[in-house]
Amino acid sequence: MSAQEQFLNVIDRDEAEARFRAALQPRPVGTEIVSLSAALERVLAANVLAPLDVPSFDRSNFDGFALRASDTWGASELVPVSVRLRSESLEAGIAPDFELEEGTAVEISTGGMIPRGADAVLMTEHADIQNGQLQVSRPVTPGFGISFAGTDIAMGETVLREGMLLTSRETGVLAAMGLEDVLVFRRPRVTIMSTGNEIIAPGQPMRPALVFDSNRRILSDAVRELGGVPIDAGIISDDLETLRQKLHAALAESDVVLLSGGTSKGRGDLCYRAVAELTDPGIVAHGVALKPGKPLCLAVCGQKAVVVLPGFPTSAIFTFHEFVAPVLRIMGGLAAEREEFVTASLAVKTNSEVGRTEYLLVGLVETEAGLSAFPMGKGSGSVTTFSRADGFVTIGRHTEIVEAGELVRVRLIGRGREVTDLIVIGSHCAGLDLLLTMLQRQGFSTKLLTVGSSAGLAAAKRGECDAAGVHLLDPNTGIYNQPFLSEGLDLIPGYQRQQGIVFRMDDGRFTDKSVEEIAAVVTADKSCVMVNRNQGSGTRILIDRLLSGARPAGYAIQPANHNAVAAAIVQRRADWGVTIQSIAQSNGLAFVPLQDEHFDFAVPRQRRARPAVKALIALLQTESVRAELQLLGCR
Repeated sequence: MSAQEQFLNVIDRDEAEARFRAALQPRPVGTEIVSLSAALERVLAANVLAPLDVPSFDRSNFDGFALRASDTWGASELVPVSVRLRSESLEAGIAPDFELEEGTAVEISTGGMIPRGADAVLMTEHADIQNGQLQVSRPVTPGFGISFAGTDIAMGETVLREGMLLTSRETGVLAAMGLEDVLVFRRPRVTIMSTGNEIIAPGQPMRPALVFDSNRRILSDAVRELGGVPIDAGIISDDLETLRQKLHAALAESDVVLLSGGTSKGRGDLCYRAVAELTDPGIVAHGVALKPGKPLCLAVCGQKAVVVLPGFPTSAIFTFHEFVAPVLRIMGGLAAEREEFVTASLAVKTNSEVGRTEYLLVGLVETEAGLSAFPMGKGSGSVTTFSRADGFVTIGRHTEIVEAGELVRVRLIGRGREVTDLIVIGSHCAGLDLLLTMLQRQGFSTKLLTVGSSAGLAAAKRGECDAAGVHLLDPNTGIYNQPFLSEGLDLIPGYQRQQGIVFRMDDGRFTDKSVEEIAAVVTADKSCVMVNRNQGSGTRILIDRLLSGARPAGYAIQPANHNAVAAAIVQRRADWGVTIQSIAQSNGLAFVPLQDEHFDFAVPRQRRARPAVKALIALLQTESVRAELQLLGCR
């Protein structure tokens, strides 16, 4: 099989789903009776009819006196009415063995059973006892103070319906009716395995070329959230016979089998080969016109679903929620998920690949004009993109460009969208991370979108954030940030930090050299590879000024944060770059100072009075906070 043989029959997303559903014909996997103590978050498999009235007797709503309402008529504080008080006291749990006669009353506790003959309860504070007589100072009407039998639940009434997810509210109702067990849908069993020689489990020592397995954790918990039972089959190395055995064992004990990785048709992609051997009917779709998620493989074997998800985390979890999650809901007896959409304005121009439906993950921010959607573009290999996104925009397969400002329909991810107290868009800094953590501890919810200083400043100008982290140097004045402010923006002083050239300690090409000497080395030595920063960032401005128009090897590699710069050098994918001093120190890199810069916050004036913005400003002015910032190299 050629390594180039891939996706010979890429099909439309809807066609892939239709084939999968037609072959699988998903239905509930069965029912079982569970005890009430184990019923929480299970799905009812049949309507629940009340076996008795609740309450099952007429009972008192408070401490007082059971009597006949007609015996209290005309009573007042000035002219009380007197009735004879019986000697008994009706406590909760005691069934009265007498009938209350006209002109008499009996003491009763909250929850006590109303005796025959009584039709009301007089509150304790509206009566006095004198010489065995009850002095009534306020009249009551028939039924006052009484919960009559069956007023809450009537015997034979349908109380809970099939398909309901049992929360503590529903289990309380079941308990109130005296039920000790309940019929629920069986939870679908889902076997999950990751494949690949490069995958290691969390907790194992990291080595070059390996990656920690996050997919099994993500998928297991996603299955659990949907009411399924995840079965962890572990990590399978690239051995076809082992994979084949694991696959057939999983089919024998579970309803759904999920594999991640190895879904292409290259030499090392064994999942596809193992699944291709299945029949009845076997593979129904392999290769879907999606981004992310093109390598998806959908198969059915004897009414059991077998899905090979892409190995990259964002692709895996996205295709899981699109194709697998709806099927699991049906298997577990749950109704289809209610999709929630909002309309937002796309913040930046976005290009899309014609021929594939693209799911663009976005973060949402509130503006005076409505919602604005920022693409989260970290790629399908990111483990954080899906978790941090508020929703996604579906870009049709025939659309190439979505212009900035265009209204888009955003499908929300999760259980609704909470309004964030503080949105920061702009440049990233370890000091900013500290400040946002402190705000979280104070009870403020925060969101950070790292798009660079220039894009952050533009977002603040449009009123799309509460603050923009900026460190932009004006080459004409030598002043940071202030010259770039537009009307309606205030500059909140932040702190200073030091940017510098970083390289490995053992790289003799840079040792004991000045900034000017290093600039000469990197522009002359073609073997000296740099790692750049993204266009629009303050660091990029420093780099371009340092290089004076030169484009050394690696110039096109433009990560969006300081940590990525350090990682590229530590891992020897690059030899030098520019980052802040604290990042250099934490990664054991040599540091040659390049520029002291100001990291400040541009705040839309109309948002300055917001509580979270005021709290951010207060933190920046607090001596103890400044001391913690200084430990991070932020003065």
